Amino acid sequence: VSACEKGRQWVQALQLFREMADSRVERNTVTYSAAVSACEKGWVWESALELLRETVEYSVERDTITFNAAISACEKGGAYGPALQLLCEMLQDRIERDCTTFNAAVSACEKGHVWEPALQLLRE
Repeated sequence: VSACEKGRQWVQALQLFREMADSRVERNTVTYSAAVSACEKGWVWESALELLRETVEYSVERDTITFNAAISACEKGGAYGPALQLLCEMLQDRIERDCTTFNAAVSACEKGHVWEPALQLLRE
C-alpha cells in the first residue's frame, strides 16, 4: 500500500488496502495512514475521511500522521470545513498537532477563501 502511495498509484493502493480486508490481513495504523495518504495524492478527500472514520469502527489507533494525511487531502480538495473539524478532533482525542497539521489546515482555509479561521490557527 505504501509503495503504491509513494508511486502516486492511489487507485492501486486503495485496491490493495481493500484486498487486505477481504483476505483477513490485519490493517493497522501504518496501513491506514498509507491508504489515507494515497487518497490525498489522488485528490479524493472524501475517501480519506471515510478511511479515517473506518479506523474508529475497527478500533485502529489514529496518530498525527493519519490525521495529517486526511487534513492534507481536505486541503487539496479545498474542503476547509472538514479540515478544521479534523483539527478539533485531534485536540479532543489528544493527538499531537504539528507544523504539518497547521500548514495543511491554513492552506485549506486559503483554498476555501476563508481568512478568519486561518488567522485563528496562526494565533495557536
